[in-house]
Amino acid sequence: MSNNIYGIDLGTSNLKVYCKAIGKILNEKNTIAIVNKNQMYAYGDAAYAMYEKAPETIHVTFPIVNGVIADFANMQTMITEFLEKHSKGKIRGAEFIVAVPTDITEVEKKAFYDIFSQSRMKPHSVLLCEKPIADAVGLGLDVNQPTGAMIVDIGADTTEISVISLGGLVLSDLLHFGGNRIDESIISHIKRTFNLVIGQKTAKALKEELGSGIEANLDKSMVVVGRDVVSGLPIEMEISAQVVYEATKDNLNAICNSIKMILERTPPELAKDIIHSGIYITGGASMISDLDTLFTQITNIRVNKCENPEESVARGLIKIVSDEKYRHLSFNLKTRMYK
Repeated sequence: MSNNIYGIDLGTSNLKVYCKAIGKILNEKNTIAIVNKNQMYAYGDAAYAMYEKAPETIHVTFPIVNGVIADFANMQTMITEFLEKHSKGKIRGAEFIVAVPTDITEVEKKAFYDIFSQSRMKPHSVLLCEKPIADAVGLGLDVNQPTGAMIVDIGADTTEISVISLGGLVLSDLLHFGGNRIDESIISHIKRTFNLVIGQKTAKALKEELGSGIEANLDKSMVVVGRDVVSGLPIEMEISAQVVYEATKDNLNAICNSIKMILERTPPELAKDIIHSGIYITGGASMISDLDTLFTQITNIRVNKCENPEESVARGLIKIVSDEKYRHLSFNLKTRMYK
């Protein structure tokens, strides 16, 4: 089989690409900096470094919003340039397999297909795969078995809770909030409590450094710089883990309630499998400390964390396209739409 195969996860926050030829996952921020309304100035990590710091002439955007493509043209330009840079010009005629969220329309799924099929890369084929299925394969689960597995993928803009069996989705719920909403909660809580305005990047750093799913071990703190609402001047302030916990607990409880709702609708035989194997959590925002403990307290079911949870979808995609055993889990959108 050819090595010219790419597994692509177009995430809201990060773009993850598994290139079979080099055998590793390329991971960059899914961010674009634009000048003159439509000219790309920078992309990826370089563009993200400009976020909240750029002058008015440079517009920094995120082309994926709520898990779907919001800026088709710039997303296509970025992914083409990104792949050409890392593939050393061997991108033409490649095979792509792209992860798509479950609860989106056929038109939104077609945008994921068209971004590659209509590009100058002239791909050999473009296959799509439901994100939770790719997640499960990336976690090392044998999804072809008649065994239930529950995957909770907490991304930047969406949280996808799915129950999988026999290579298909039995139940799935796509919540339109994730890590970004948690960041916004930290910003508003700190502004309300301390009259301090902080940026999105600072809030993200607080979440990653001090965030916790349970009210324990909250003795850490972090110094941040923000703008005092009263004086209008920049000041330094020490923020404790307790403050971050208070800001984020409602959002985390909302995810817990959605997990409970899916479990209530799960058929008894699949529920038995889930109790036996546990709940699997993936996605960048699942790295919040003690989140597994919180979910276990709420559901009384063991929670499994994984290494590099933000890259599990990309790992699963390449396994699906490379292994005949999993090949049937992907689909061609044209075949599926018009047969």
